[in-house]
Amino acid sequence: MGKTANIHHVIYILTMTLSMAASETTGLHFESFSCRKSKIFMLPLRFILKKCSIFSGSLPNNKLRYMKKEIDLPVSGSEMQNALSPEVFENSSSINRRKFVETMAVSALTFTILPRHVLGGKNFVAPSDKITLAYIGVGTQGIRELLPLLASSQFQVIAVCDPNKEAIGYKDWAKDWLKNEIRKTIQKADWEPGGDNSIPGGRDNGKSIVDTFYANVHPEIKYNGCNTYADVRELLDKEKDLNAVKIMTPDHLHGVISMAAMKKGKHVFVHKPLSNRLLEGKRVIAMARSSKVITHLIPWDSNGSMETVMAWINAGSIGTLTEVHNWTNRPVWPQYPTLPVDTPPVPNGLDWDLWLGPEANRPYSPNYTNMVFRGWYDFGGGSMADMGHYSLWTVFNALQLTSPTIIEPNLSHVCGMHDPVPFQINNNFSFPMASSVRFRYPANGSRPPVDLCWYDGGMRPPIPVELIEDSKELPAEGMMFVGDKGKILAGFNVQNPQIISGSNKNNPPKPNADARSQVDRTTAALSLFTDACRTGKQYPGNFREAEYITEAINLYAVALRTGHLLKYDAANLKITNVPDANKYLDREYRTGWDPATM
Repeated sequence: MGKTANIHHVIYILTMTLSMAASETTGLHFESFSCRKSKIFMLPLRFILKKCSIFSGSLPNNKLRYMKKEIDLPVSGSEMQNALSPEVFENSSSINRRKFVETMAVSALTFTILPRHVLGGKNFVAPSDKITLAYIGVGTQGIRELLPLLASSQFQVIAVCDPNKEAIGYKDWAKDWLKNEIRKTIQKADWEPGGDNSIPGGRDNGKSIVDTFYANVHPEIKYNGCNTYADVRELLDKEKDLNAVKIMTPDHLHGVISMAAMKKGKHVFVHKPLSNRLLEGKRVIAMARSSKVITHLIPWDSNGSMETVMAWINAGSIGTLTEVHNWTNRPVWPQYPTLPVDTPPVPNGLDWDLWLGPEANRPYSPNYTNMVFRGWYDFGGGSMADMGHYSLWTVFNALQLTSPTIIEPNLSHVCGMHDPVPFQINNNFSFPMASSVRFRYPANGSRPPVDLCWYDGGMRPPIPVELIEDSKELPAEGMMFVGDKGKILAGFNVQNPQIISGSNKNNPPKPNADARSQVDRTTAALSLFTDACRTGKQYPGNFREAEYITEAINLYAVALRTGHLLKYDAANLKITNVPDANKYLDREYRTGWDPATM
């Protein structure tokens, strides 16, 4: 009995060693394929037993390579039990202790594992190693970012989700650009979106794009087809083999879907904002901190570098920093100063109830949907949510900005006419045409207090006297760092900074512009997400790092919505001087959409 136990022990050690070596070489990790653990374990063991002549079944020589298809080699539990039974060891005439040890040594030395890239060619990724992804939100921006993602060998898109079925009523920045990009990507020159035969969008288009891409571009992949869903809750319940989700919906759905996905153990990357409600954003971040899933807020990938600016500030080139100014030409979409009054029918294929998600029910209007959702407090986050994530997140990190104490809004208004008397429209439902918001941040460590000023709708800071003297103006978009002894002017994303006044005014500009588009930069960072999913290690731009930029984006919206200066108590997450403003920090969830029960 002692010999049998020792032999069992040797077999176990050698088997696990070879299995782990196979795992290390091929990248097939046990924890990622729990349903196949036994098969991954069995192949080396069956090989060993065959070498030892104690396994009665035959194993063809061409099955001795450690490839994906061999992992699926069936070895029954009864075969293994019989192979390891004491009777086999006691009665076998072909093995003794010395022969067993010698055979094991030879087997261990001659067992060769071919790396996956040797078997599959350059850039080959085994199907079992791909991150299976559900794409949630198949509007125009969603499709724009779906196309390069499909081309990544690291992902396998297995499902798309959108409450809109058909390509009806979509808007885009150009009429045919997106359709032409789809045709090139999926290698189908006559592809059409259907619907109203205008702008692509909707889950039917999403499925068509995914299926056609894999069929035409990667016919070698045994692809079972892309599943479609109108309801993201159904998707998360049914897609059992799903690793991750990418969320490209209107802003009001980002937070609830992110939390629902994390609760299901799915990795999440989402477009800005993380949420268009401050307290909901806090809950998303808290869940991410307590979860092991990988999270990523996409606009981080397009942020510029603060390295040069911080070197100048720390060297005293502009004295003590007092203000940061950032301005954009957004909005570049209609923002409606009044609520819709017409009640057109809901387009065919659109589930309006699902589109509303957690927000209160109201009659359908095309002025709520597609690209114009950004302009409504209920559905969007305004220009700062749309663009500030790209420019300011790196500034928050470099300057260690936390929570502001004062938020001071200035905003445009719209007037109507009650003949013969004009009146100002009381608007607490849509963002203004133009605004500026000043955030006052307290000192943090060695950094003194600093003000952050945001501008949109054509608003900009006053032109610095240094530019006026040179007959220059501020660009349409940009960033400026103001100290008590000088100024630094840069592009919107901190590109090409230049000292325009101060002790080092004559220093040449530091070109650091990234000419790539936002989509290109996002695409280039996809491998960071897939690597993180495999290693379990968070990387820059994760939800845990987004707390203060998310807080600022939502306080901007609350200040504009109330039209009042706000005093913010960060410790208690409350507005102290305008109590009525606190209702805008969170939302009342409709039945079925409370993250606590989703």
